[in-house]
Amino acid sequence: MARLADYFVLVGFDHDKRGSGDGQGRIIQRFPEKEWEDNPFPEGIQLFCQPGGWQLVLERKSPNFLVAVLTDINSERHSCACFTFWEAVESLQPQQNHANVTEEEDSKFIQAPQLFAPKSLVLVSQLDHTEVFRNCLGLIYTIYIDCLDFPLETVIGNLLTCIVPITGGSQRTISLGAGDRQVIQTPINDALPVTGCSVALFLKQLGINNVLDLFCAALTEHKILFLSSSYQRLTEACRALLSLMFPLKYSFTYIPILPAQLIEVLCSPTPFIIGIHSSFRADMQDLLDVIVADLDGGTVVIPECIHISVLPEPYLYQTQTALCMVLDPELEYADYAFPPSSMSASSMKFQDKEIRAVFLHLFAQLFQGYRWSLQIIRVHPEPVIRFHKVAFLAQRILLDDDFLIKVLDGMAFAGFVSERGSPYRACDLFDELVANDIERIRSEEGNPQKVLKHIKEISEKLHRNENPYPAVAMHKIQKPTEGSHLRLQRSTFPQLDEGMVQWFIDQASAKLKNVPPAVKVEMKCIVPMGHPTALIDRNGIILANSARRLEVVRNCITYIFENKLLEAKKLLPAMLRALKGRAARQCLTQELNLHVLQNRAVLDHQQFDYVVRMMNCALQDCTPLDEHLVAATLLPLVTAFCRKLGSGVTQFAYSCVQEHLVWTNLQFWEAMFYNDVQNHIRALYLEMECDHLTETGSVNGEREQKSALGVAAEQLRLWPTYSKEKQQELIDKEESTVYSQAIHYGNRLTYLLLPLDTSKNRLLRSTAIGDMESVSNSFVTNSIAGSVAESYDTESGFEDAETSDVANSVVRFINRFVDKVCTESGVSSDHLKALHANLPDIVQMHIETLDAVHRESKRLPPIQKPKLLRPSLLIGEDLVMEGLRVFMEPDGREESMGGSVGGPSILPAEGAIFLTTYRIIFKGVPTETLAGEQTVIRSFPVASFTKDKKISPHLRAEQEPQDRLQLRSSTFQLMKIAFDEEVGSEMVELFRKHIHKLRYPQYVHSSFAFTVGQSVKQVMEPKQKEKNPSLRTMSKNIMKNAKKTIGRQYVTRKKFTPPTLDQRGIPAHGDNLDQISVSDEMEQSALTLSSTIRSSDKSTMSHMIERACCRDYQRLGLGTLSNSLTRSKNEPFRITTVNRMYGVCRSYPSLLIIPQTIQDSTMQRISRCYRQNRFPVVCWKNSRSKSVLLRSAGLHGKSVVGFFKSQNAPTAGPSQTDSTSLEQEKYLQAVINSMPHYADTGGRNTLSGFTSAHMHSSDSSDKQRQPKIGVLIKQVMGGKEDVPSTFSRGGKWGSIRGSGRLSAYSLNADVGIRLAGKETLSLQANGGPSDSHYFRQQRVGLYIIGDKSQLKGAKQDPLQQWEVVPIEIFDVRQVKNSFKKLMKACVPSSACTESNTSYYHSLEESDWLSQLHKLLQVSVLVVELLDNGSSVLISLEDGWDVTTQVVSLVQLLSDQHYRTLEGFRLLIEKEWLSFGHRFSHRGAQTMASQSSGFTPVFLQFLDCVHQIHLQFPMEFEFSQYYLKFLAYHYVSNRFRTFLLDSDHERIELGLMYEEKGEKKSQHIYKSVWDYIDRLSKKTPIFFNYLYAPEDGEVLRPYGNISNLKVWDYYTHETLSEGPPYDWELVYGRREQVDDGERMDTMAPQTHRKIVWPCYDNQNKTEPDAISKLLEEMQMLECELGQVPGKWKETWDKIKTTQRTESMQEGKHLSSSSLLISSSLSHHRRSQCVYLHEAAVGSTLNLSLDTDSSTTSTPSSGIMGRKSTSTLYSQFQTSESEHRSYEGILYKRGALLKAWKSRWFVLDKTKHQLRYYDSKSDVDMKGIVDLAEVESVTLGTVAMGAPKNIEEKAFFDLKTTKRVYNFCAQDCQSAQQWIDKIQSCLSDA
Repeated sequence: MARLADYFVLVGFDHDKRGSGDGQGRIIQRFPEKEWEDNPFPEGIQLFCQPGGWQLVLERKSPNFLVAVLTDINSERHSCACFTFWEAVESLQPQQNHANVTEEEDSKFIQAPQLFAPKSLVLVSQLDHTEVFRNCLGLIYTIYIDCLDFPLETVIGNLLTCIVPITGGSQRTISLGAGDRQVIQTPINDALPVTGCSVALFLKQLGINNVLDLFCAALTEHKILFLSSSYQRLTEACRALLSLMFPLKYSFTYIPILPAQLIEVLCSPTPFIIGIHSSFRADMQDLLDVIVADLDGGTVVIPECIHISVLPEPYLYQTQTALCMVLDPELEYADYAFPPSSMSASSMKFQDKEIRAVFLHLFAQLFQGYRWSLQIIRVHPEPVIRFHKVAFLAQRILLDDDFLIKVLDGMAFAGFVSERGSPYRACDLFDELVANDIERIRSEEGNPQKVLKHIKEISEKLHRNENPYPAVAMHKIQKPTEGSHLRLQRSTFPQLDEGMVQWFIDQASAKLKNVPPAVKVEMKCIVPMGHPTALIDRNGIILANSARRLEVVRNCITYIFENKLLEAKKLLPAMLRALKGRAARQCLTQELNLHVLQNRAVLDHQQFDYVVRMMNCALQDCTPLDEHLVAATLLPLVTAFCRKLGSGVTQFAYSCVQEHLVWTNLQFWEAMFYNDVQNHIRALYLEMECDHLTETGSVNGEREQKSALGVAAEQLRLWPTYSKEKQQELIDKEESTVYSQAIHYGNRLTYLLLPLDTSKNRLLRSTAIGDMESVSNSFVTNSIAGSVAESYDTESGFEDAETSDVANSVVRFINRFVDKVCTESGVSSDHLKALHANLPDIVQMHIETLDAVHRESKRLPPIQKPKLLRPSLLIGEDLVMEGLRVFMEPDGREESMGGSVGGPSILPAEGAIFLTTYRIIFKGVPTETLAGEQTVIRSFPVASFTKDKKISPHLRAEQEPQDRLQLRSSTFQLMKIAFDEEVGSEMVELFRKHIHKLRYPQYVHSSFAFTVGQSVKQVMEPKQKEKNPSLRTMSKNIMKNAKKTIGRQYVTRKKFTPPTLDQRGIPAHGDNLDQISVSDEMEQSALTLSSTIRSSDKSTMSHMIERACCRDYQRLGLGTLSNSLTRSKNEPFRITTVNRMYGVCRSYPSLLIIPQTIQDSTMQRISRCYRQNRFPVVCWKNSRSKSVLLRSAGLHGKSVVGFFKSQNAPTAGPSQTDSTSLEQEKYLQAVINSMPHYADTGGRNTLSGFTSAHMHSSDSSDKQRQPKIGVLIKQVMGGKEDVPSTFSRGGKWGSIRGSGRLSAYSLNADVGIRLAGKETLSLQANGGPSDSHYFRQQRVGLYIIGDKSQLKGAKQDPLQQWEVVPIEIFDVRQVKNSFKKLMKACVPSSACTESNTSYYHSLEESDWLSQLHKLLQVSVLVVELLDNGSSVLISLEDGWDVTTQVVSLVQLLSDQHYRTLEGFRLLIEKEWLSFGHRFSHRGAQTMASQSSGFTPVFLQFLDCVHQIHLQFPMEFEFSQYYLKFLAYHYVSNRFRTFLLDSDHERIELGLMYEEKGEKKSQHIYKSVWDYIDRLSKKTPIFFNYLYAPEDGEVLRPYGNISNLKVWDYYTHETLSEGPPYDWELVYGRREQVDDGERMDTMAPQTHRKIVWPCYDNQNKTEPDAISKLLEEMQMLECELGQVPGKWKETWDKIKTTQRTESMQEGKHLSSSSLLISSSLSHHRRSQCVYLHEAAVGSTLNLSLDTDSSTTSTPSSGIMGRKSTSTLYSQFQTSESEHRSYEGILYKRGALLKAWKSRWFVLDKTKHQLRYYDSKSDVDMKGIVDLAEVESVTLGTVAMGAPKNIEEKAFFDLKTTKRVYNFCAQDCQSAQQWIDKIQSCLSDA
């Protein structure tokens, strides 16, 4: 029984505080005035009467009613029912300020508006009867407003003295003495919430998904705020949300109606459920962590920073489906043709209970079996219950479910356990569901109708609880008359007689004293346990593990204990893999338990090692919660298994499994302690029962099956029947049990916390303690555990190494544990003090025991660590540091992980890291036992090392090494190494210092390329330069002689004599290596060389001539040194020696190409205009168009204007600046005049010099050609045109575009090539009329590619004959940053977990491909300009980075000579080495350049070549491996080739010509080119078998990013043998195989060869077919005793032999001996069947490019070549060729080329005419596709034709591209050729 109302309060407007802003309320009267003892009066009630604030209004409002909820200091909630009405306020304004106003002003107050003030009738109660409160307060208001004849004091007195029942389901009729009658219905069980219709209304307002979001948010302790314009709706919504959480109770801030004055409560850091009026919505903007639910709008807003954990599946879907069926039952039948007529939604009251039934059903599923995870610690005097969270989650297979873990950790569940954990209490509907209906719920899953039926049954019980009686007596309540609140009231609410009301209260109290107190009858019973939860996963499927794995575990353990250790060793790897599964770990503990006898199991050493290893394996690689379960089952075993170390010394397993964080987790020990206490308490009472029972064995069996909670429930039921002595005896026994367990666990903690070597602290780390709260087993003690962890971490983190400190730390930790568990378990203070006193002694005793164990364990043979494998070293490579034992850890590369790409995990591996003078090498074996026989090698050159950093240790590891390093290399290698314990920190630091010392030597000649073969001590000496006197002397003499030579330069006047051939071969000797004696004439126009020049000077000149530059200049026709020195006038260019002493430009070579007309004397002045004095020089000449390619640095800022100044512009005076600019212009004009077709016009020239032989054969083709360059220029300058032309003259594109693309260019046919877009002149330079065919649009003679930022603001002079193309290009800083990002993308340090760190995202972020795209784009533009007859000057940056890249790419694309092995070497020597690319500076090769960082400009160039090679695989003689080899060794410093920054520096150090006089070592190569030459003779590893060049082919690759591929050099690695670029270390091993082994290798292999993609070198293991055949031939020759021939000779011989046999047999090749590529287009990319070279592997690539089309039709008169596969020329053998006709013909070459005799073959089969140098030649020189032939006609005698040939022997072959001129030996042969060709054409 309870009071219906505790207090009645009258609250009104406080007129005294009216002027201070918002009004306030005040309590006018309160009844009773004296507070109840059991229920104090709540403060601040006036705030909740008017939540929006106390305000006066102009109109009388209708009375309103609301119920607020107040929470007192004891967390008890009180209902505060407020009935508010408005009363008129007497106007006080006319009396105000009366003395200060006139009468006229005073009259203004007469008509003042009438104001109304609110007044509230408030009822405070502990009960929640909203409608009863509404009726009672309404009755009081009715008596007042209608002036009824009932005294208000009587009514209020009756109200305050009304006593009503709380529960039991009874009805109580009450009356307040005003002719009223009300019936109060109590619920049958007050534990169940009473909701009426509030839940149904809640769902109606917000919808299913929003309500589920709020439900999950409330359970996971988020802040929830309701908004509504109705206060009562706020109360109803908050009540509904709380009722949905049943059986959990909300324990945080709960304010359904929040007053405006308390709005700052919303900033509270704790969770809450609060309601506030929607008029305050604007104040909600700053709440970033509050979920806002708008009841009126039906929306729920969840901030972005909040993540709500949702219900796990399938519960979420099942709940949504059930709610849909309840709220909209017609939904299921909406699509039926004949829906049932009776289907309709239930009424709001029934629907309300059905919704609650759905959530009750959900909780029964979530908490099923929860009672089996309760731990009872004490039964008497009060039960103490704990919940074992980990055990519960493990049963449900929900260890990783975020929602359930948060719910179990929450305060609501803590209250649930404390309230419902008791095994003997009153039960309710939820207990019945969890205990009895779980099986039914499982069986009904998936059947909506059965689920709905079950829900309706639950809802009926809920409805019956609220409404136990169907018929309710009629209420009788007087209500005010309609509109009564608008009537004028004579008076305000009357002042009540307090004495009369108090008299009623006193009378009632007196009556209650005489009545015996009502005892609430609690129907206590034993709470049913329900069925234990089966192991089910989220889908309800029974978890079945592999029986085979469990069998492996059992068998392995059996073998160990039967001492069959060999069998156990075989099974151990499989067992360790199986232990990653939960079932296998459980099986392990069960099997080990079988071998424990009397808590002890003594093993021998090998058995002990195996058991410990299995225990460690079971404890690692699992989640923290999983680890708790495994550790719980292993804890008894680690103190049972042991081995004898000596007399009286025993080592237990716990000393070997301490390296796991679980042992430092306080919550784990609590759970274990409470579990053991529960078992002992259960055993205690079972023994007591056994003493008193005399039943049969069956009863005893039943007794044994009783759970601990069941035993405790029985004891609680019997407790009142025991005597006090008996009760005290039971309490003492329980307390003793807990105390004994505390002592036992003090020992256990000591065992597992004290390390075997107490001088080291390896166990308790701060990282371990930091995880305490996250894996807590207890919701009650989270905050306690957190504080313990924090204090422990800061005070006793085992930071000191002294034994006493370790002991004290362990004691402090155990003391905290003991304090906590003993306090919760009710251990007496005396016992607790005794325990604290004993703990230090226990720890000290154990330390003494461990000392003996540790001492004996050291005498055991050491653990067999893998033997350190020594790496193979190059000749001359020496060890700097012996191997340090390390673990190689996996990084983010897929290959290192193993299993994902095939084979077991290769990493982590255990081995050693070695530092040599050349490399950093790791060599070891995988820790994965299945891969243990393999060898893991990872290495990179020290010179490529870029960064090292210490990395933090893993939190979980079997053994925790001391130091971890991460080493990065610019060869795209990464080493993550963890040093073994035996390696001290000082050794690690020494290792790092040695690396840095080797990586950044003080001088470049201290690098490996110079010190190879010297001792390590010499290498480490800081003053290495003094160790090499010859180099030092040489450099001094060179510079001294240079000064002498420069001094006598103008004295000697002798005629130059070119060196003879025998002089060129004279080697250089002595110190006078570079004494050059040359002089100038008076006008310095003719250089001569002294006829009496000394031999050393002559040899120096020989060196000059033999340099790469000079050889290439002679090949290109740019002149020879002799012609240049004699100033031959018939050549436009000459070689100048003006820079022979590097006086003009130190970074240029000594010999340069300049125009013939330019004097050497002007070069010094011209060079000053350019950065680094790098003035324009010619580096390549187009043999067809005669245009030249020039290179220079960018202009100095002051010289930019010189480019745009007209040569005819008047000048103020001959200043030095003007003269320099004038000479600069003359220089550029001389370049333009050097081209024949520009020089002819004598000034303003156009492309009229081009004859039709140079141009296309038709106007349309030429017009088609012009916009092509315009488009390219727009692309390079940042325009939007990005579609290249489809066809071009004499070149090939990376792929063929569709013919439809050509229309885009034909529209722009009138657009000239000039960038300004101006109309070009239509007249000739001399004013003559233009010819429509002969004269074209004006073209510029010289294009200057410059930096856009440098040329900003400059204007073009229309009269100049050169034009500047300003482009935006990246600088070296961007290259450096891009490379860093590329390395992190291709070689990540760890596996990516987020999308923004994925491989493709990181690759895009690096911009590496964008930079390649820009380089290729600019290069193709330059190629087009050169091909069209315009010269190009590349003038970018300092002229040694991007300029070198572009110039090299242009030459590679334009000249097929540079695509050979010899030519590519020449290109690099000329453009990169001689022209001064700063290899040392960009590669940070010395200490001086260390700060500049690594910038891979040369690597970027090689990547571009790689991209071109992919698009044109048949145009390159060298393979992809060749490019990777150069990419690796240009940073390796193994060779001297790529050291230093210029020829000048190399001469100073004596590197340029040192090989001339030295005897080369057979094994140590100083030049990479010599090494490549030697290796090429030995193996075809650098050769491309697809090499089949076409004469004069110009390549035009596609540079779009979609066409570019990531170079596999960046991503591929070979763990079996390291990088494959030191050939002797990888491929050279095969040469060491003896004859016997060779015989074995030739024998047929019966077993399969296993190739692991992540491990093996596939190119070596599975070479391509040709390499394999060549290798087998050499092996066969060796077996026959013959000297094996060179592979190239064998290759050429085979092709020649096949061709001869083909001619003899005249039959086709069989399919097995041909490489056929059907319809292979000339671009060799759209459909490509090719064999990769030896370094790439045997691959069949049939990928179709998306933008290519082999069936596209050419248009606008330009025919695309439809040639058949040129693969025939490379691979087809002669025996299969169908040679229809063959013979000798003279063929006239391209322009200015002579007639040459060729061997022609007419092939009807392939429809082509091929020609060779001779009949025996196997390499085809060219091909004419007969599909392109238009006509065959007799020709005329041409100039330069062979003599004595008659005129009719000439004939012409006209194709769509050009006209071929042929000459036969006589007229008959010519006619025969014509007939044969025409026959082929007609047959086609």
